Amino acid sequence: MSDPALDTLLLPFATGALTWPTAGGMLFLRARMGSALAQPGVPRDRLICRQTFRPFANDLEAAGVALAQDPDLPKGSFPLILLLPPRQRDEARHLLAEAVNHVMAGGIVVAASTNNEGARSVEADLGKLAGDVSSLSKNKARVFWNVIDKAHIDQTLLAEWLALGRPRRLESDPRFLTRPGLFAWDRIDAGSALLAEHLPTDISGAGADLGCGFGYLGAEILAHCPRVKSLDCYEAERLALDLAQGNLAPLAKGVALDFLWQDVTQGLQRRYDFIVSNPPFHTGRADRVDLGQGFIVAAAKALRPGGRLLIVANRHLPYEEVFATHFAHRRIVTIADGYKIIEGTT
Repeated sequence: MSDPALDTLLLPFATGALTWPTAGGMLFLRARMGSALAQPGVPRDRLICRQTFRPFANDLEAAGVALAQDPDLPKGSFPLILLLPPRQRDEARHLLAEAVNHVMAGGIVVAASTNNEGARSVEADLGKLAGDVSSLSKNKARVFWNVIDKAHIDQTLLAEWLALGRPRRLESDPRFLTRPGLFAWDRIDAGSALLAEHLPTDISGAGADLGCGFGYLGAEILAHCPRVKSLDCYEAERLALDLAQGNLAPLAKGVALDFLWQDVTQGLQRRYDFIVSNPPFHTGRADRVDLGQGFIVAAAKALRPGGRLLIVANRHLPYEEVFATHFAHRRIVTIADGYKIIEGTT
């Protein structure tokens, strides 16, 4: 699969506009594996990659690239920092600030985004934070970089943008800590709220929430389903999973909780009496109907005989055929506000 942002990120090194540092480790924030990273001359053995999205982390590990294990990496110690900023602007600004904070004086911060994910805005933000920026464009994307002069850093902006990565209380529901960049990070997602409204109060035994986010559905299960004995929360984004653990632990009241950083589409290793999910169907801006379908198949394989799966999905998504293939019984629980809830029983 092509990755225009990653391809463009390494363009300055291919053209000679930039050269790789001759020594020292190089930090890669929101790293992804791809063909550009596998090209001759790319010093992958000196890259230290930070990636909290499990499928991308799996790809990096499979390629033998080192993943950062310590979230508190030494500041001001890297001669080069690479960054693939996300679309969400507060998260992108936080990561720009982290890059500037971790690079050594005279080091270089290099970032790239596709045009339809706000490349020019991110480039402008790097300029505001650290001064003059150089750039190239290709692949309907832009790469931009700054040789860091500590005297030119806007320290007020640096502090403000570093703070954007700190968890904060959800205004509409203070039970939850959240942070920019997560799915529905600043609200209770309407689809999840609809599913919570239709949760059967008689679900019991061992359950799982696939794609738990910061823990909203888990909290509703703990609050309204007294026969539940255990709940496993699966989430591919580690930042969300860590928040879910903190959000749900005080609500457990004797229910055994576990939190698994996992790509659900790769299958589940445990067996369950019930599963709930608001499955993803996007990667970036691209529709990925196969993601939700993969969640349904994984759930069907993990449910005990007579187990139930309840999912909420946008009304147009073609999930009914997958239910028909993998479940003995299925029904539409409700259709409302552009969403549908589907129940399958093994």
